[in-house]
Amino acid sequence: MSHSTDDLPAFARNSINLASQGLGAKPLFATDEFFAPLARMLNDEPAIFYPEKFDDHGKWMDGWETRRRRSSGHDHAIIELAAPGTILGFDVDTTHFTGNYPPACRIEATNSTGIPDETTVWTQVLDLSPLGPSAHHFFACESTTVWSHVRLHIHPDGGVARLRVYGQPSLDTGSANKASLDLASSLLGGRVVAMSNAHYGHQRLLAPGRGINMGDGWETRRRREPGNDWIIIKLAARGTIESAVVDTAHFKGNYPDSCSIQVADLGDNSESLDQLVVASSMFWEEILPQQKLSADTAHEYGANQIRQNGAVTHARLNIYPDGGVSRLRLFGKIAGK
Repeated sequence: MSHSTDDLPAFARNSINLASQGLGAKPLFATDEFFAPLARMLNDEPAIFYPEKFDDHGKWMDGWETRRRRSSGHDHAIIELAAPGTILGFDVDTTHFTGNYPPACRIEATNSTGIPDETTVWTQVLDLSPLGPSAHHFFACESTTVWSHVRLHIHPDGGVARLRVYGQPSLDTGSANKASLDLASSLLGGRVVAMSNAHYGHQRLLAPGRGINMGDGWETRRRREPGNDWIIIKLAARGTIESAVVDTAHFKGNYPDSCSIQVADLGDNSESLDQLVVASSMFWEEILPQQKLSADTAHEYGANQIRQNGAVTHARLNIYPDGGVSRLRLFGKIAGK
């Protein structure tokens, strides 16, 4: 069962999934992958179930699943996070694992520049915790250390559909004079906080690289009423926006006719956007006036088009009237303290 944003705990709503395969998280090691490989556990899409699907090892399951353990001990797996960062919480998701889920789990973390080995020192960031069948299990994490890898222990064996590691990528916000950064990038901590519609998805709008197909970005349903669609981004850090890229890669018959960008400095009181703030975004300062868009094109807007408005924390991309955008890039410098 998928969760709406309102159902998620605050740490999941207000952070990035550092274990996202789409952002670059990697499966490094598992004690056993007999029934299902570790890589599936990092997929961004919700787990699916095919009642009649089997492979050479048995029932096909969407996640990581080990064989039935016939000896002492337990199974574990090591994941390299998409970016080093602080961890705020976890979702250990056993969706569709009903008679083959682990009864308990615990999680350790380390900060390493290389691949962890037998000399690596691990720190427990989630104590032994109970798991149930086919459910999301949310656990808060109180650690404030920056971590690069996690090690998931399942006791004693079984299957986990998805592991989400919610956190904030590490970013040196004190370096105001560094080269321009993509302040909207998920890998730096940029995230979507509100939108008018995302019928066909939005999770990849701030992801690295260009989109690989039409499903890799943000796309709204066809608008049948007046107005236009929009999406609000919380930047990775308060900064000044100098240039932007609105990429419609693979959107050919459904790209927006045009777009514009607005910004605001909401200061520190911006962890969650309520409806009042969402409504106020209509009146934010416009730094990119409405621009015509083309199919399957990376539209670059530089100093000649971007109006300087000082340091900001949020941006709103408006599309007219609806359609799909593969990627949004907002390049600029982190504001000084």
